[in-house]
Amino acid sequence: MSLFAAYSICEVAKDAAGVAGNVFAFGLFVSPIATFRRIIRNGSTEMFSGMPFIYSLLNCLICMWYGTPLISADNLLVTTVNSIGAVFQFVYIILFLMYAEKAKKVRMIGLLVAVLGVFAIILFGSLQINDILTRQFFVGFLSCASLISMFASPLFIIKLVIQTKSVEFMPFYLSLSTFLMSTSFFLYGLFNDDAFIYVPNGIGTVLGMIQLILYFYYENKSRESSREPLIVSYATLDSDGGLLAIFTREPGMEYVARLTWYIHARLEEVNNVLRWTIARKHTPAVVGHGLS
Repeated sequence: MSLFAAYSICEVAKDAAGVAGNVFAFGLFVSPIATFRRIIRNGSTEMFSGMPFIYSLLNCLICMWYGTPLISADNLLVTTVNSIGAVFQFVYIILFLMYAEKAKKVRMIGLLVAVLGVFAIILFGSLQINDILTRQFFVGFLSCASLISMFASPLFIIKLVIQTKSVEFMPFYLSLSTFLMSTSFFLYGLFNDDAFIYVPNGIGTVLGMIQLILYFYYENKSRESSREPLIVSYATLDSDGGLLAIFTREPGMEYVARLTWYIHARLEEVNNVLRWTIARKHTPAVVGHGLS
């Protein structure tokens, strides 16, 4: 195989990986729609976090700038996908602000202003660097940091997932799209020999895989718990036949004593009353027993 043929195959593979990355990235961008449907329906952001959208916006802006010809060469697919992503993140942040509580809203606005300020500094600061390689290194290093932050941001809710043993607040399609997109751009970066692309996306691939493993683990645990009865009761008797205690088991809890009392009526005494009632053919009467 000639060198030209190998180069052509590498270019085709790079473009294919880049196009796949764009497709999976679009899936990542639209994946929060189901979450926002719930937020709009309930009129509240509940326990959902707005941090992933803030991180994603910063990531899209920096990576969009890195993909332009002013910073790096032959990265048009990086510019297009991140331009679209930035628009999606702006829309999500606005919707989140509309339904967030006051304290959360103030925090989100502050973070949004900070993100726009940081990007403005990066943009104008990088243009002051005359050497193109130094400029690429500067913006590329920042894009790596922002990408890693974006990939790791859903891990902030893992503590909540572990505490509640529920994946309700860790959307599956968000984790899946992150894994597929980062894998595609990891290959794209390898074929383009761009460490600023394949290093962070390689880390994103690993983090996305971890999220998927956690999702399937706790999803299976949730399904097993949902098949259990809500309350199962057990009764124990003392040595004389009296009812000693009632135990109940609730999902996710050990057997605990909910009520304990002693009944002084013996089983033999109860049987005697029943035999006496049947012999006289009377309607059974309610017999009361005092409790000490």
